[in-house]
Amino acid sequence: MHPELFRIPFTDLTVKSYGFLMVCGFIAAIFLIRRLSRDLGDHSEHITTAALYSLIAGVVGARIFYVIHYWYQFSGRILDIFAVWKGGLELLGGVLLAVFTIVMYLWVQKLPVRRYLDILGIGLLLALGFGRIGCLMNGCCFGRPTSCPVAIHFPYGSLPYESQIRPDLARHRDRPYIQLPADFFDVMDGNYYLKPYNSLDAQQKFEVAHDGPYHCLPVIPTQILESLLAFVGCIGLYFHRQWGIKLQTQGRKLPFIFKPGTTFALMFIYYGTMRFFIEYLRDDNPIQADGFTISQNLSIALIIINIALILLFSKMNTDNITFDKK
Repeated sequence: MHPELFRIPFTDLTVKSYGFLMVCGFIAAIFLIRRLSRDLGDHSEHITTAALYSLIAGVVGARIFYVIHYWYQFSGRILDIFAVWKGGLELLGGVLLAVFTIVMYLWVQKLPVRRYLDILGIGLLLALGFGRIGCLMNGCCFGRPTSCPVAIHFPYGSLPYESQIRPDLARHRDRPYIQLPADFFDVMDGNYYLKPYNSLDAQQKFEVAHDGPYHCLPVIPTQILESLLAFVGCIGLYFHRQWGIKLQTQGRKLPFIFKPGTTFALMFIYYGTMRFFIEYLRDDNPIQADGFTISQNLSIALIIINIALILLFSKMNTDNITFDKK
């Protein structure tokens, strides 16, 4: 875990690992999108412009989702909503607002929206793969404690550790996983704050070490799992799009599952399904009254909406684009 990559010289600002990996994912996705869009003609300037708009929209959307999801953190500190440099972004919110922004841009520019959305879907899964690596470095989106051989360990003071030493009524857990003694906490205004590692004495540091009685329990590596699944999905969607193009260039009638726009819709169905089941392995999001987490409810909505989109696209005429073999 390494939430901060480095501190900017002569300032108090730091470069966050999560934000850095999100930018890396964005750059990788744009490179891939520009490469795949070559067969649609030379619209590179539109791709670049749409990418810049989507980057801004992505950050705004990711911040909005985080603020809504963790509103209690901003009670009495409204201005902190705008302090993005302190961390606090949710990938799904960024993706949704970025997609909306790109769709509007393509529509205004009168470009083949469904064709570009197919390419966008492939790029989004590539970006997600990088984003979840950022989650791993940040320590967020962590899994449940486990004894499986592929478990990973987080350090004292990390987000998983903070979760394990406290009850979590939002997840129906009224007792902490780790019964940490009171002398590991500082009390301020009636609240218990975990002491910084550097303020612990030698005995306490031994007790929270890897083999100590109060070490962080190993957890399921949900970030790595989702990153790998995202990269696999990116490859699968690439071949799905290429197969549809091959059928069209051969003059064959396209089955409904290969109609323009379906690659994009399949991306959200794949993501929604993947995220729904990974939520059962995670240990961070609150469980709602229906027994699902917020992300699971959003995943169900994404799956239903995009199945409907596939049915809609199946009724639409296939365009007569001549694909450029660059």
